[in-house]
Amino acid sequence: VQLQASGGGLVQAGGSLRLSCAASGRTFSTLGMGWFRQAPGNGREFVATISSNGRRTYYADSVQGRFTISRENAKNTLYLQMNSLKPEDTAVYYCGVDLSGKDSAFDTAYTYWGQGTQVTVSS
Repeated sequence: VQLQASGGGLVQAGGSLRLSCAASGRTFSTLGMGWFRQAPGNGREFVATISSNGRRTYYADSVQGRFTISRENAKNTLYLQMNSLKPEDTAVYYCGVDLSGKDSAFDTAYTYWGQGTQVTVSS
């Protein structure tokens, strides 16, 4: 599976960004997908996950109510809408594939990862 993440950038606190992750190489509708992030000096942190059919989503407490994960299986694309951004959201954001099709908050469940896209939130 190949993943291409995009949509990162520099935004002021309170602003919004939408990340995209284009997938190829497997039937997208069978794949569980997730977003994780990694800030400098920190480990990879769970952000959000969505099941293969899009019916189940799960968020980290730190982004609940501000971020929305979604997918468009017809376009083989995963999204992360990020609103009310805070400086502590600054990180490289990665999309990942869970071949089981489930929604998991554990990065060990993910087999493939995109290259990451940088999100920087200024105060």
